[in-house]
Amino acid sequence: MLSSCQQLRSQGFNVSDQKSKGSFGKTLWKALSLDANFYENAPNTPITNRIARTMVIFAAVSHALGSAVILLINRASLPVLVVALLIDGISVMAGYYFWTLTISKIGDWLKPNHVAFGDLLIPIGFAYAPQVLNFLTLIPLLGRGIELGLSVWSLLAVIVAVRQGLDITTVWAASICLVGWPLIQIAIGSVQVLQQDLVGRF
Repeated sequence: MLSSCQQLRSQGFNVSDQKSKGSFGKTLWKALSLDANFYENAPNTPITNRIARTMVIFAAVSHALGSAVILLINRASLPVLVVALLIDGISVMAGYYFWTLTISKIGDWLKPNHVAFGDLLIPIGFAYAPQVLNFLTLIPLLGRGIELGLSVWSLLAVIVAVRQGLDITTVWAASICLVGWPLIQIAIGSVQVLQQDLVGRF
């Protein structure tokens, strides 16, 4: 059996330099590639916690960046722009914790005491890797399609993470993940409508 340090290195985590860009890049690539072993074996350590959290923060910033350009095109004032982007970023972060909580509760019902909420935060945080590419929604005419594609990509990544973490079938994992996913999409859509409303009012 690999030691914890060897396991971290084998999955792209640089133990000697926790701030290594290469470490984050390898983690991002493995997360994007839906590597089942990566999601199953990611240990609950300060390093992986920080990388997973950083990935979600990058996803929130990337999403806000896409929204910022649209708001600027619509000539949003600076106060409106700041408020709208704060709401946008917070909605992505809140969605991450809400989705993890729903999965944790249902997973605990299926397999009591199998995986804790804190343990799920790491693989599901990694599953937000596709959302880091949300800035691509700036591409004219393709923005909405890209946003939807990235959302589905993240959904597939979360399904893999839940399947491996709870040791259940893909069908069960998909069913669990689909409980929270539509609600998150509705919430993000509502935030976008709110942003447009703010621009219209101010």
